[in-house]
Amino acid sequence: QVQLVESGGGLVQAGGSLSLSCVASGRTSGPGAMGWFRQDPQKEREFVAAISWSGGSTYYADSVKGRFTISRDNAKNTVYLQMNSLKPEDTAVYYCAARGPRGIPLDRSRGYEYWGQGTQVTVSS
Repeated sequence: QVQLVESGGGLVQAGGSLSLSCVASGRTSGPGAMGWFRQDPQKEREFVAAISWSGGSTYYADSVKGRFTISRDNAKNTVYLQMNSLKPEDTAVYYCAARGPRGIPLDRSRGYEYWGQGTQVTVSS
């Protein structure tokens, strides 16, 4: 079984920054892709960002383009999410996810097999 552990969430004022990390364990080879999703009490889970493991291609939701950066450390099976210029609407529980190389598009949560427990990000005005 693959386990994902997120860290780095917290409370920050609008315009501030946070960095999230997610470490995958329980697998000997790298995932096809890893990504971040978020969910608040009023909405369904939504895509934030993803990165392919082999080539490092990145994908972002329109709402975070230019503000968030996803990156990876292949040797550590770790994915990061650098969040800058945070807005109150970014407030949500952020989930790390991992998947194999095949499946539906990377911005769809149903394509991911493994999920972390989530970390709370709260942005105040």
